[in-house]
Amino acid sequence: MRWKISLYFVLFIAVCSCKNETPAVKSSVKNSSISSEIKALPYLVEATEMLQIYSNPNVKIIDFRKGKSYNKGHIEGAIQIWRDDFENDSFPYGGMLPKAETIEILFSSLGIKNNDLIIVYDDRGSCDAVRFWWVLQYYNFKSVKILNGGIDEWKDNEGAISSEQSIYKSSYFTLQNNLDASINISKNELLKKLNSNSKAIILDTRTEDEFSGKRQKKGALKGGRIPKSILFDWDKAIDYSNNKKLKSIKELKELMIALQISETDTIITYCHSGVRSAHTYFVLKEVLGLQHVYNYDGSWTEWSYFEELPFEKDSITELNN
Repeated sequence: MRWKISLYFVLFIAVCSCKNETPAVKSSVKNSSISSEIKALPYLVEATEMLQIYSNPNVKIIDFRKGKSYNKGHIEGAIQIWRDDFENDSFPYGGMLPKAETIEILFSSLGIKNNDLIIVYDDRGSCDAVRFWWVLQYYNFKSVKILNGGIDEWKDNEGAISSEQSIYKSSYFTLQNNLDASINISKNELLKKLNSNSKAIILDTRTEDEFSGKRQKKGALKGGRIPKSILFDWDKAIDYSNNKKLKSIKELKELMIALQISETDTIITYCHSGVRSAHTYFVLKEVLGLQHVYNYDGSWTEWSYFEELPFEKDSITELNN
């Protein structure tokens, strides 16, 4: 293991400890370019940076993949968490934000402490990792970073891999009471915007088949989309042909400009259950620096559950999980 700690990491921990396709539906917004001034990326970490700090006891690495993938090989010292560990069973449908106590109990059982730096990764373009980050942002826990490129990038940089389960002594983890609800939008708030003819841009970050209503994934009661949605498959932001890292700033800006999105627009993202849309939220807010961005956590799973809510579809639905 490497115990060399970078000056960057020391400063980071000190600060943290003090805190405890072309659109399928045309948009009505005017053409406007996104600012060339790009925000810093405090929540992304590269494999080369992580190699310097990953074995420090105040760094907890989260492997956000299913147990089968974790057992085949994971970053040395990583703790495995999956969506099932975050289930909120107080709704008649799945995928909703976990309760604070669920996170507190889970983290405490895994040995995660309030003054730890969490680095999370997955193996599919950081989609699941970003959702994990987004949930913790909602609960105002900011000491989280996403490994750009995930486990593949780690391997490419000769990072240590293990098949042994990582176990840490239990801890006492607590979340603050001040939620950052500004990053989320509720079903009722979204419906109000639809009924008021708001100029908010609604991005459907699912696949084209889901958008058209041809595909109905498990958990949804019908196929279709929220009215006025614009199709933007989340994975267009990922460089799959190379390293599963985010595309360049230039490429990401071009994708948004093609959708006629400007830095002053209000943008709402959604998908099937708020996972893929959290990634697009991250790209818009944290990478491109847009200010008025919201993720609809309930997404299509929740929206499809209520018969009184408006929806659109272009195809006969085929149930496809």
